[in-house]
Amino acid sequence: MSKILIVGPAYPLRGGLATYNERLAREFQAMGHTCHILSFSLQYPSLLFPGKTQYSTDTAPDDLFIMSEINSINPINWIKVGNRIKKDKYDLVVFRYWMSFMAPAFGTLARRIKSNGHTKIIAITDNLFPHEKRFFDSAFTRFFIPQCDAYLTMSHSVQKQLSQYVPGKKITYTPHPMYDMFGPKMDSADARKKLNLDVNGRYLLFFGFIRKYKGLGLLLDAIADERIRQLNMKLIVAGEFYEDAQPYLDQIKAHGLENQILLHTDFIPNNEVAAYFSASDAVIQPYLHATQSGVTQIAYYYNKPMIVTNVGGLAELVPDGEAGYVCDVNATRIADAIVKFYTVADWKAFEVSLEREKQKFTWATVCKELLKLAE
Repeated sequence: MSKILIVGPAYPLRGGLATYNERLAREFQAMGHTCHILSFSLQYPSLLFPGKTQYSTDTAPDDLFIMSEINSINPINWIKVGNRIKKDKYDLVVFRYWMSFMAPAFGTLARRIKSNGHTKIIAITDNLFPHEKRFFDSAFTRFFIPQCDAYLTMSHSVQKQLSQYVPGKKITYTPHPMYDMFGPKMDSADARKKLNLDVNGRYLLFFGFIRKYKGLGLLLDAIADERIRQLNMKLIVAGEFYEDAQPYLDQIKAHGLENQILLHTDFIPNNEVAAYFSASDAVIQPYLHATQSGVTQIAYYYNKPMIVTNVGGLAELVPDGEAGYVCDVNATRIADAIVKFYTVADWKAFEVSLEREKQKFTWATVCKELLKLAE
């Protein structure tokens, strides 16, 4: 059995990255491997963090060994931690790479660790470059990415970028596994009562941190379509604003959507996720650009059809007309898809297709691919 280290966010940090890393560690452990997580003592300086808090209110996991040691802005810390990990001689170190800000720390750690002549370095590469681009992205990325022995991507678009960036190195595509750790699906009526919603209402769900690239502004324009107003449906916006909320509030007011948009814009803790997905008819992701999305994999777990825009890896995971609808990045086309969903779609057929598709997205597959790359 292998000794494995995952480098990336984990408890007490919150969010999808931490959730993913912890679930991946548990899968490795279930397979009989030793798996630890190396997380951050400081992930983002408060000045750079867009949300209210970086920390979870959930109970600490008692089945994971998490070392919160990386200070993202302290080079001395990177060298010190890297030298210690080097001596531990893990068989495999998996870096979770999602933004260039982390590249200096990750590149230094990787250099120190691999100098032991034993450890293999693999990057699960969410994005080669972040959604909100910065002047240092290319230089920072080049400091870390070449240090890896191989790469696993969760979208074909990132796989293609990497193949041009590090030609000749092994790159494997494996779709984002299904999030299955938020509790079982609830009865729709019970979920709606818990959220103080009309049991007989129509609800679409926009879920997750609110950032410009996720297209909430575009979706609000679509909801303003007169055809949508006649559907008597409402949009639940569930997730914390990671940018200025005022432009969205002004847009809602300008369109007269105050009664159609339900803003639940605090961070949604893990123990409330099931209620939001169970209460909704479908999940909508009107992203302007994307690589992959964990929201898709929560929707699959709760058997919820999706309406997604045809960007990045989203359309790869949602067969049009089977697991939902794929539409252009355009308010009218998004409105068309919503109208189609509520007027002509066969919801039972969607459920059958969702059950079939979700079998592809297992954590065991990701673990096996990582171990194969390490060979």
